[in-house]
Amino acid sequence: MAMWLPMAALADGGLFSMSSREYGRAWEAVGRLELAGKAFCTGALIAPDLVLTAAHCLYDTTTGAQVPVDQIQFLAGWRSGRAAAYRRVRRAVAHPDYVFDASEKTERVRRDIALIELQLPIRNTTIQPFRLAPAPTKGAELSVVSYAHDRSEAPSLQGLCEVLARESRMLVLSCRVDFGSSGSPVFNFVDGEPRIVSVISAKAQAMGREVSLGTELDDSLDILRQELAQDSVRLSLDAGARRETGAKFIRP
Repeated sequence: MAMWLPMAALADGGLFSMSSREYGRAWEAVGRLELAGKAFCTGALIAPDLVLTAAHCLYDTTTGAQVPVDQIQFLAGWRSGRAAAYRRVRRAVAHPDYVFDASEKTERVRRDIALIELQLPIRNTTIQPFRLAPAPTKGAELSVVSYAHDRSEAPSLQGLCEVLARESRMLVLSCRVDFGSSGSPVFNFVDGEPRIVSVISAKAQAMGREVSLGTELDDSLDILRQELAQDSVRLSLDAGARRETGAKFIRP
């Protein structure tokens, strides 16, 4: 039986480092996204070949340019210098309504979601993609599994953080996040099973306290899957005219 949520993490709602495989094994579908050797985000498998993350992770923060997909790598279950699986990226798509340089943070957050298609699926009995669940209500207790700049070598689990407010396509959460936590999956537990209900977009100040902002999934995943499917058709049509030499990034 999977050991999903240690009681130590539930007791005080704090961060629980999963540097040990004893608890971390059940969460190995969460991994680090390496971005051109300059930065990293967090992502989670929702299918053997699909990683869910934040759209802004696909951009170079200094130039605003899209990170080439051949410079992105997913490290599933990264812990103490090793990953349970390493995968390069075939394609990546941000939500078509996402605007990287939007002037208001809330406008960026509401569509800050992306899908990454891996070059090869991860088919490993110990790395199981997560299922999804509907958006939680205000007051719901959630958990986040994330990496961050000060805990980059193992994932950390936070238990019993709360939905403080719901706005249009955005959750305001009491969950603790930091740089590197972007794209982290936010979990609700359904019959004891963790299911993803949101993706961490940013940290902020609200209601006189530090909070995190999450993007609601709503219909975004269907839109992103359609974008990937349409691109697959375009590649097939182009195949007779030219040879594809590598992965490509789909413009949002």
